[in-house]
Amino acid sequence: MATNNNAPNGFQYFGRLEGGAPTAGLTRQFVSSGDTSALGYGDPVQYNTSGYVTAVASSPTTQLAGIFYGCDYVSTALQKRVWLNYWAGSGAAGDVTVRVCTDPDAMCMAEPYNTAISSTTIGLNINYVSGTPNSTTQFSTAAVGQSTISTTSTLPFRIIEMYSQVAPPGTNGTNNTAAFNRVIVAPNNWDRRVITAI
Repeated sequence: MATNNNAPNGFQYFGRLEGGAPTAGLTRQFVSSGDTSALGYGDPVQYNTSGYVTAVASSPTTQLAGIFYGCDYVSTALQKRVWLNYWAGSGAAGDVTVRVCTDPDAMCMAEPYNTAISSTTIGLNINYVSGTPNSTTQFSTAAVGQSTISTTSTLPFRIIEMYSQVAPPGTNGTNNTAAFNRVIVAPNNWDRRVITAI
């Protein structure tokens, strides 16, 4: 029987839903050089009132812009441009160029925050719990919040399938009877999926 390690790493790109036009590229956006909110690879982001993207609060209530997958900026310490999977929240001489997955047909794999998620929840919507990015691995520590699963249309993700349905038997996160089993989610309430202005 597979075991599920408690090691959330945000929303990792898993492919695309079938039937949509290919739009697999990442969208260039910007984080303000004065934004001290750290971002890890796989962290959800949203627009702020100044037109920049930023990390989402611990209890997100607004639609998402997408998922952060890396950045580049001129380092004040190194005096040159650096490319990283992580924005530390400081150290940039000017605004930070970030790469964001805004694809409304993207799928991501994510770990539940605590207890197991059942296959009976496929098709329902789910929120997530943000965390502090891991500065060593540069990954997000965000996880989906199993306690938020419902039909509420404003939740940012929809559960598409269980990771156990597509992963080799025995893979970490495929034991659906234990906590921290992984699920595949897709955008539900994202800027490019809804018509509500930001």
